[in-house]
Amino acid sequence: MAAVTFSDVSKTFPDGTTAVSDLDLETEDGEFMVFVGPSGCGKTTALRMVAGLEEISGGEIRIGDRVVNEVSPKDRDVAMVFQTYALYPHLTVYDNIAFSLKLRKEKKEHIDKRVREAARTLGLEPFLDRKPRALSGGQRQRVAMGRAIVREPQAFLMDEPLSNLDAKLRVQMRAEISRLQRTLGVTTIYVTHDQVEAMTMGDRVAVMRKGELQQVAPPQELYDHPLNLFVGGFIGSPAMNLLEATLERSNGGLSAALGDQRLSLGEEALAARPALKRYEGQKVVLGLRPEHLEDAALVTDAPADKRLQGEIELTEALGSELMVHLKVAAPPAVTEEVKELAADIGADVAAELEEAKGEQQTTVVGRFSAESNVKEGETTEVAVDTRALHFFDVESGLGIYDETKGATR
Repeated sequence: MAAVTFSDVSKTFPDGTTAVSDLDLETEDGEFMVFVGPSGCGKTTALRMVAGLEEISGGEIRIGDRVVNEVSPKDRDVAMVFQTYALYPHLTVYDNIAFSLKLRKEKKEHIDKRVREAARTLGLEPFLDRKPRALSGGQRQRVAMGRAIVREPQAFLMDEPLSNLDAKLRVQMRAEISRLQRTLGVTTIYVTHDQVEAMTMGDRVAVMRKGELQQVAPPQELYDHPLNLFVGGFIGSPAMNLLEATLERSNGGLSAALGDQRLSLGEEALAARPALKRYEGQKVVLGLRPEHLEDAALVTDAPADKRLQGEIELTEALGSELMVHLKVAAPPAVTEEVKELAADIGADVAAELEEAKGEQQTTVVGRFSAESNVKEGETTEVAVDTRALHFFDVESGLGIYDETKGATR
């Protein structure tokens, strides 16, 4: 096992495209590090540079104390797990797992011991004589994991290994990979586009955008204290609602004006983000997590200045909760970060966002209690937990916190 360190690492392709820029990051010995970000952000390129499958344009990568820039992939002592499994179809499960050990000309007794230990750990013992075509997707992924385990590498490198599995199997395999990594204690770098995987699996999560590292932190810290608008909008499912607001003086405190509606910011919100006071009279991006919105009929003590009114467009009953999409008479935030976040989910958003802003209307998503009786087409009030609001600088996109974290002026 060993730490994996990126020191000012960059990658520029022959056509001039920069995939990774000035990446500085250390994955500690035994740590589970997740790289997450939208398609094309450079996360897979960074992983492939560690494996030696992509040449480094600048900087230095170390595995343990060894600089590996010029070391061939086979000599880097890392094991890679791909999303396509990359199994040999003509070999049995046993021989697929044993393949790398046979290439190293290990003793037959050692190979057999390692293969059977890995098979037992992964629940593959009944399938050792089968060919890959006779296995399910989850079983094939376990075989790919087994092939990596038997090598006893210094680091595991995993490139979206669960993307080809169905939803139920992904949940199961997430838990299995996490358990396995903790059991083995091997340094692991895991690349995913799925923020749920990132939040549930990583000791720390590195969020990337356009080849640059945006923030690296434990999952809960990313969620609660995103360094910038991009991180706040990318981390979380459903995504954070982002609206344009103006901070105004009101009753001795501050309020966020959203169109013709106002949300009063209590002392707790201002104590957590003292830099907000310097934004009085200015526009900011206001972030609302879905779980901090609730049917006001169920929160009878919510004052009028901590409520928003909107028309319900869609409800999704999930049994334990009700996902509610409602149109609020407030302008959406329209910044490059917001457009990029929306485009990542496949929407043609630039025109839609501008149109919604012109109409002063935004659709927000709330995670309501299953006890809510709201109906589509109704106008309803939503209670907002203003203690959990997020604020970002419109120009820089940085989170507004205090003198030491986020945007200041």
